[in-house]
Amino acid sequence: MSPTATPLRAGFSRGLIELRQSFSGSDLIGQLLWPVATLVAIFFLRDNGYGASGFTLGTLALPGALGMFIAFGALLVIQYLTAEREDGTLLRAKATPNGISGYFIGKLVTASGSTLAYVTILLIPGLFIVDGLEVGSVASWLTLAWVLPLGLVATQSIGAMLGALIATPRGAGYMSIPVMGLVAISGIFYPITALPEWLQWIAQAFPFYWLSLGMRSALLPDSAAGIELGESWRHLETVGALGAWAALGLIAAPIVLRRMARRESGSAVAERREKALQRIG
Repeated sequence: MSPTATPLRAGFSRGLIELRQSFSGSDLIGQLLWPVATLVAIFFLRDNGYGASGFTLGTLALPGALGMFIAFGALLVIQYLTAEREDGTLLRAKATPNGISGYFIGKLVTASGSTLAYVTILLIPGLFIVDGLEVGSVASWLTLAWVLPLGLVATQSIGAMLGALIATPRGAGYMSIPVMGLVAISGIFYPITALPEWLQWIAQAFPFYWLSLGMRSALLPDSAAGIELGESWRHLETVGALGAWAALGLIAAPIVLRRMARRESGSAVAERREKALQRIG
């Protein structure tokens, strides 16, 4: 088997096992809580109008909620990395051939599987309870088919690179603040045109904006593009931006993780465990 295929296969198998475990037993309730709660909120907002746009809040909120859960995949990976760095999982991965590459692929599979489950829980019922969506054409589903994988890899790779910089779960909480700030200005929750121009430029430098734009372009009619920058869905720019971030992440994240793993040792893991026990105590 080729050197590339080995970590791919190991990482994919590892990711599927972790994904199955995360959706079993009592963990299933936690996994379902936020997507179901979001769906309930969209249900109650579905008939409220959004200014003079001609669209309801429900119509605009559904693509935004889908984009939000995909974007928060970055936070999911950060949480995985910091927890497993503390309990020694990452140290064990370091000790096996191609272990870090396989570990990274496994995290992508686990986080992507969880995120796709959230998207499914929201999207399928949402198609029936929200009016005004443009999902009857092949083009809409084709757009969704390329936005989803590029968005998943781009955002989760950022999470892996940021997670490699943090040693403890408490640090993950601090790191979530700037990530959530970028998500907030990305246009996921409201059109980016409502923000000052300097914030618009910052938002466009990160994949979260392009992810949200791509989700809206897949699910909303072309008339909704009038509230976007340039009054266009900008598909070519979206493919380029998400593709560039995804490629950068796939190249850079394993490098950053390997460098971080070189500093891992049994004594460092034991020290972090001791500090964790002191916090609990």
